[in-house]
Amino acid sequence: NRNASEDEKKYYLNLLMQLRKVCNHPYLFPGIEPEGAPSMGEHLIETSGKLIILDQLLKKLYSEGSHKVLIFSQMTMVLDILEDYCNYRTYKYCRIDGSTDMNSRDEQIDTFMTPGSDKFVFLLSTRAGGLGINLTAADTVVIYDSDFNPQMDVQAMDRAHRIGEKNMVNVYRLITENNVE
Repeated sequence: NRNASEDEKKYYLNLLMQLRKVCNHPYLFPGIEPEGAPSMGEHLIETSGKLIILDQLLKKLYSEGSHKVLIFSQMTMVLDILEDYCNYRTYKYCRIDGSTDMNSRDEQIDTFMTPGSDKFVFLLSTRAGGLGINLTAADTVVIYDSDFNPQMDVQAMDRAHRIGEKNMVNVYRLITENNVE
């Protein structure tokens, strides 16, 4: 609405972000995680429909032994949860978000791209992991939550594609049904 006040715009934008957090994982809200629960465990997976599906997908890919996966999220808090998840499942991973310094960023990319690397998953924030990063060792891309700008998701998917590509790159976009997404 063009006549909406700045306060109204902020309210609705904040409401939209809160609803998106509901779709991604309930532990994004303070006080939801069971008190005294370990940071890692089945409860982390069982409380989120998206994480249940991601868990099934990653178990299958990991068991096949030849896959590398890029997982993109718009929210770094989601990456924190996915990091706990990877530690729980003992998946070796790398992570880049907006707070990653250039040396660490380059080091992690090199590690992931090295033939024979044991890194199975690369966690990336959609904005920090988009343009300018080449992660062509990956054959699977998961968009955990879509960016507000669809072009950012396209750029994220491009990280795994190579010119003259002969192997298929599978892209999965996780979306919960009948909600704000």
